Amino acid sequence: MPRGLRTAAVWLAPALLTLVVTGTGLTGAQLWRDELATWSAATRSVGDLFRLAGTIDAATGPYYLLMHGWVALAGDSVAALRLPSVLAMTGAAALTAVLGRRLVGARTGLLAGLLLALLPGTSRYAQEARPYALATLFAVLATLLLVEALRRPGWARWAGYAVALAALGLTHLIALTLLAAHAVAVLAGTGADPAGGPGRRRWWWLAAVAPALVLVAPLVLVARGQRGRQLEWVDLVRPVDLVTLPGGVAQSTAVGGLLVGLAALGAARLGRPALLPGCAVVLPVLLLFAAGLVVPLWVPRYLVFVVPFACLLAGAALAAVPLPGALAVLVLAGLLGLPDQAALRRTHEWPRSARIDYRGAADVIAAGQRPGDAVVYSPRHSWLFLDLGVEYRLRDRTPRDALLVEGPARRGDLWAAECDRPAECLAGVPRVWLVVSGRRTDPVAAVTGAKGAALRDGFTVRQVWQRPGLTVALLTR
Repeated sequence: MPRGLRTAAVWLAPALLTLVVTGTGLTGAQLWRDELATWSAATRSVGDLFRLAGTIDAATGPYYLLMHGWVALAGDSVAALRLPSVLAMTGAAALTAVLGRRLVGARTGLLAGLLLALLPGTSRYAQEARPYALATLFAVLATLLLVEALRRPGWARWAGYAVALAALGLTHLIALTLLAAHAVAVLAGTGADPAGGPGRRRWWWLAAVAPALVLVAPLVLVARGQRGRQLEWVDLVRPVDLVTLPGGVAQSTAVGGLLVGLAALGAARLGRPALLPGCAVVLPVLLLFAAGLVVPLWVPRYLVFVVPFACLLAGAALAAVPLPGALAVLVLAGLLGLPDQAALRRTHEWPRSARIDYRGAADVIAAGQRPGDAVVYSPRHSWLFLDLGVEYRLRDRTPRDALLVEGPARRGDLWAAECDRPAECLAGVPRVWLVVSGRRTDPVAAVTGAKGAALRDGFTVRQVWQRPGLTVALLTR
């Protein structure tokens, strides 16, 4: 095989495998709550997006803006919304292989990229319309560009590194913890050109990092003020969370354990060359853990961007054995992850048994609605986004939202404002479709406050349909 083709195969094989694996069953799972938020944001005007960023979701604002442009070109089907993440993870696998070849060797790079392609976590976040796959791509790209800039210093390479860092921060603020690993690599002179000199190298690095941090700083300041609303569901971190992290990011306890074991063996085998990938795994985890002890920030998926570096270390361990043995371990990893691969293509909810069937609830309404019908949701201000789930499915066939007084886009929020006098707003409505969370035999009883009283006083339950995670009831006067 010609040398150029062998070199290309190192990154091309992982890229193709990732594209096939992550593209399989791409639309199997319904959009889940976080993806519904992406759809809601991406389909707003640019002005409404800036208003949303100023209210609750500044940290994800740049991603929403990117998706706004993408949706304008590709539409907002499930496949279209998820395709950018598929392509990003495909690129991340290819770049992981290239980085492994640069740091260790071609076989390490190839095996690292193939292993990343087979992880259930790779499929999970490639098949999600959220920024984690993009952050993974930019994390590996920035690290690769740093290695190139250290080996062959030049303003163009340092400028490319600065752009990749800025993209990383704009995509996922917490991913900038990767800078700690980069700082260690710069100070240690990982793969650096001896002629460059340590002092000169550090100044170049600081000059590249500074504009990226300046660009991201306003986003950090705004997002910090929104933390109370954005992360109200997150608890302070516990020591046991470190133990469960590998299974969380790999989306499989067995595969996560295998990855950690292989990465540890690879780090021991490599010695000094393991410094950069090892720090790229350990330091972001420790920094987020330390922050999570005092501020609710610990969410395992926020650390997905460290997985390629763990795969690189694991690839080094696999490269030490004959190729058939290494491929057998990759097959084992794929087989261990098969149950989780199948489960995540049914639902993105966790646990997997807690499926929320927005589509089923919407189809019930579509099959039985009549002119003049209205819809009511309970709870309305919930991370389940019941209204978005139904509206995504039904679009302009959604019954009139009887209690709506101001939509999310106009409010610059993810939730709508409801009528504070429900009985008056429901006056003249002959039939109401009530959508409530959970499995309810008496769905009206689950509605609290004035809204529940108005429904109980003015309507009778005609029929109830139970769908996974949701209940739909038809109420008549």
